[in-house]
Amino acid sequence: MSGCRVCGGDVTTFLDLGQQPLSDAFLLGPEQIESEFFYHLRVGSCRSCHMIQLRDEVPRERMFHEEYPYRSSLSSVMREHFATTARSLLATELSGPDAFLIELGCNDGVLLGTVAEAGVRHLGVEPSGGVAEVARGRGLSVLTAFFEEKTARRVLDEHGRADVVYAANTFCHIPYLDSVFAGLDVLLTPDGVLVFEDPYLGDIVERGSFDQIYDEHFYLFSATSVASMANRFGFELVDVVRLGVHGGEVRYTLARAGARVPSAAVADLLAEEAGRALHAPGTLEDFAKRVDRICDDLVGLLERLRDEGRRVVAYGATAKSATVTNRTGIGPDLVATVYDSTPEKQGRLTPGAHIPVSPAAEFTAPYPDYALLFAWNHADEIMQRESAFREAGGRWISYVPDVRVM
Repeated sequence: MSGCRVCGGDVTTFLDLGQQPLSDAFLLGPEQIESEFFYHLRVGSCRSCHMIQLRDEVPRERMFHEEYPYRSSLSSVMREHFATTARSLLATELSGPDAFLIELGCNDGVLLGTVAEAGVRHLGVEPSGGVAEVARGRGLSVLTAFFEEKTARRVLDEHGRADVVYAANTFCHIPYLDSVFAGLDVLLTPDGVLVFEDPYLGDIVERGSFDQIYDEHFYLFSATSVASMANRFGFELVDVVRLGVHGGEVRYTLARAGARVPSAAVADLLAEEAGRALHAPGTLEDFAKRVDRICDDLVGLLERLRDEGRRVVAYGATAKSATVTNRTGIGPDLVATVYDSTPEKQGRLTPGAHIPVSPAAEFTAPYPDYALLFAWNHADEIMQRESAFREAGGRWISYVPDVRVM
């Protein structure tokens, strides 16, 4: 693609992460290696609206389908986060007698469950059939579909207007935002809001967490780019909240232009981004150089440990780990296996790198010497659960914000 997917402006590439596989396409076995799908993972910045975006779009059906393996409910931290978020929305936006919430990308229903328990009308719009069926099995109302304008019109006909459209780690997945906003305009009540939370560009640049960049994360949002995007489609950024989950996110609230008074937090974050020159070419180029350094340092450490005869494994077969392993060339020669709690990933091979995935329950004595923490955004939860590893002399390796043995 040559132009910005939001405004059509010129986009300049500042980071090239090479050929990458689909981040959640875990292989059943070696026989699937020859047919594995790859794409070019490049990241660019729009000179006009400052939206950070991938230069190459992966067809959505390749990423979100019946066998999509991610389950939001498997993390206790995320279960509590979504329960707290749902309670906040219930208190502030869904107090009316016939309140209605729609969640885009509801996954296995971890947030909608709290909304349903409160007796509030809800609908999940989830394109991945497997996790959608899990949510329906919990008694939740779920439509298996991609959200776009025609989906919104169908929902309007069947359910009426929504007070809140909510999305967590989903909005950044959708390249075709023109159709999405057309759908929101159709579907939201006059005072309705879009509330979405996604990885924050400011945290990614500050921490060097380049693994937040992969096929599903088409956009890396900031308050600056979201405000510009909202204005383009007749909406306005009216609130922002910094979040600690998933390595640093921001929750954005958008309303129709003029419908609400923006909070002071919006102006504060916009000023902060301007003050640190977050979107300046030099800032983004420095980030790209840091990525190269982290990759070199990580490979150097793992090669040294291998040469010393140390046994190294990884923990967390995350989507973002595909970016790391395929950018660096890390494979089974450096990392023997990856332990993960997701049943759909166990017994398979990681995308591109082809590292075997083992059940997290098998991460037991005799322990390896080192464990590379791919799920670094869940470090506290994992280290508490796997405290016996450290007690037995095992050591964790992290690469965010820099490569280090913890």
